[in-house]
Amino acid sequence: MMLALGMFVFMRQTLPYQTLQRDAEYRWPSNPRVGKRDAFQYLGPGEETVTLAGALYPELTGGRLTLTTVRLMAEEGRAWPLLDGTGTIYGMYVINNVSETGALFFSDGTPRKIDFTLKLTRVDESLAAIYGDIGRQAQSLVSKAGDMAKGLTGLTGAG
Repeated sequence: MMLALGMFVFMRQTLPYQTLQRDAEYRWPSNPRVGKRDAFQYLGPGEETVTLAGALYPELTGGRLTLTTVRLMAEEGRAWPLLDGTGTIYGMYVINNVSETGALFFSDGTPRKIDFTLKLTRVDESLAAIYGDIGRQAQSLVSKAGDMAKGLTGLTGAG
């Protein structure tokens, strides 16, 4: 697996991208001052985008059906979790744009090569907002496991 967007897995058989561009903006608006340089203030992170581009060779890799699947995901109007093959979580992303260009056609008009570009935009506030406080979740699980263990010892009469 190269990357997963929701349940869609990017790999050689589906949609193998050749380039992944990740852009993150940070907001620093300026305020002009008389006789001095502008004053800048950090307002926080701005837009974060991922652009995937590559070429499909339907005889070897995914094809039009694969791109149709991605288009259907985009039409749902939902955000999808994006993570890579190492387990890195990028956040929740929407599909902004799906572009394809066919070339080198068979006699029936089917392209032998399909160049594609996908543009994704991050829409979550932060990973902490998605998953909450991991420490608090772990403490809750430990507490629940302890309660279950006490209940089991009470059922068996051990203790």
